[in-house]
Amino acid sequence: MTQPEYVFHRVEDARELERLRAIEQVCDAATRRRLLATGVKAGWTCLEVGPGAGSVLGWMSEVAGPTGRVAAVDISTKFLGPQQPRNVEVRQADVRTAPLPEAAFDLVHARYVLIHLPDYQTALSKMLACLKPGGWLVLEEPDFSASRGITGEAGQLASVAKVNQAIKTMYDMLGMDDALGLKLPSVLQHRGMRKLTVEYEAPLSSGGSGMATMMKMSAEQLREKYLATGGRRSARIPAARSATPPRCAASPASSRPTGGSRAMAWWPSPPRWIRSVRSPNV
Repeated sequence: MTQPEYVFHRVEDARELERLRAIEQVCDAATRRRLLATGVKAGWTCLEVGPGAGSVLGWMSEVAGPTGRVAAVDISTKFLGPQQPRNVEVRQADVRTAPLPEAAFDLVHARYVLIHLPDYQTALSKMLACLKPGGWLVLEEPDFSASRGITGEAGQLASVAKVNQAIKTMYDMLGMDDALGLKLPSVLQHRGMRKLTVEYEAPLSSGGSGMATMMKMSAEQLREKYLATGGRRSARIPAARSATPPRCAASPASSRPTGGSRAMAWWPSPPRWIRSVRSPNV
């Protein structure tokens, strides 16, 4: 069966790079904190799934050092640049079908990757399979169902609600789950993982904040796809993009799991993190 393409696949490169860098500015500090909680250090072998513009990949390379190794896999590597550190290997491929070595990595990390896959379980299986016994899987995934306007003018709140509904409808049409971040702990438990630690973030984001700006960029780039979800009524969606954002809004929650012998998971409005033990020899 043909898989739907990545929702940001056909957007202008310059604007997409700007959006990816905005995500880095908003999320990288928390991501580094979560990765450090695994004990990552010099000499580790790491896998970054969906490196985007490459900030986390570069940081992993520095931490792993010359005695470590960092691999990256993404369906598009055009934002990573031609030159990478000597301990980094970049492969342009789909994680669901890429020939990844089994039991090879101490740490596997993915941020906002599974949320874009209707068959995310396939990707999750590949990531778990390539972890060493006792290795860590760190997942950061959003729960867009948690996003809503809280204070602001009635028109602003209505616009935010329309965009949120368009996001849900688009995900439903593509066979994806806009609330995946909320469900990842259960998914990991059903795979036999234990001792899960879940971090769930639902930050209050004021209009003009980093999170609000990041979501605005996404709405602008996905405008036509959002409009396609609601017929004539969706013509009112652009108001959510052009209007001043509500004074306060709950951002998508996020969760992040990791897995390997151990797994961690994070969700930003989506839940934000889970740590779980996958195998008994941890």
